[in-house]
Amino acid sequence: MSFLHHTAMRAIFRRKPSAPSPSQDAQKNLERPSAQDIFEQVANNARQELGRSSISLAISGLAGGIFMGLSAMGNAIAIALLTPTGTAPTSAILFVAKMFYPLGFIVVILGRSQLFTENTLYPVALVLAEKSHFRNTMRLWAVVLPSNVLGAFAFAALATLTGALSPAVVQSLGQLGLDAASHPAATIFWSGVMGGWIIATVAWLVSGSHSITGSVMIIWMLAFVVGLGNFAHCIAASGEVFAAILIGRAPWLAFPTWFLPAVAGNICGGVGMVTLLEYGQVIIGNDAKSEALTPASKEEPKVDVAKV
Repeated sequence: MSFLHHTAMRAIFRRKPSAPSPSQDAQKNLERPSAQDIFEQVANNARQELGRSSISLAISGLAGGIFMGLSAMGNAIAIALLTPTGTAPTSAILFVAKMFYPLGFIVVILGRSQLFTENTLYPVALVLAEKSHFRNTMRLWAVVLPSNVLGAFAFAALATLTGALSPAVVQSLGQLGLDAASHPAATIFWSGVMGGWIIATVAWLVSGSHSITGSVMIIWMLAFVVGLGNFAHCIAASGEVFAAILIGRAPWLAFPTWFLPAVAGNICGGVGMVTLLEYGQVIIGNDAKSEALTPASKEEPKVDVAKV
């Protein structure tokens, strides 16, 4: 009897569900998010940004433009330090210098400052999903883009006109701007499409990230590709082009000639290649309503009564 009693008690305890431990809850939070989960986070971010006042967006956009100068400055400092006087930087030096290009993106995205190319994803995705908020999206763009440009100009003026940086760094900064503005408009546009696509992808992936460390790695790796490929980014390179103008190496007309095709390319890349594709995956593709397949049930072996 004692043996039967012991066996019955073990069966009862096995059937009793145990409360999930904190480690299990944490593991659940670390599960890979679905496209719908990321889309909902993107839409939530968009609602927060569209709900901000114009003055708040302008101040945040100004800060974003200034912080993006860290990309140009880190790049220029590395080039100036590694390049011997009187020589041109080698491919190896430029490769090392581009490792500092993601600095501005990391600061702006994690610090939640306004960046125009991020806003080619968040509000547009919400407009497509809910068929509303179009006017607020245009308001956000109309405030953030000029604020970013003004911030980039403020950075360039601080870097070139105050003596804050050494002459070698200033010259490297101006050369970066001269290189960016020296391409034909069509090249700048298509380069901007690539840059806008990658940075909007960064915004999408960061929305699905569970940690600061993961977000930093995502931003660094993809922004490094933008810098390495010299893809046009209308805000990151604005400080470089303004620096070339302020030190007299480029005319003022060089900025709009470079800026307009860069903005057009960034918008097409961000809106067309990311927002529409992800919108199609989640909404048109009915990912929001899809459910995981249930595990196949294992059939119990049938007992042949005739053989028993």
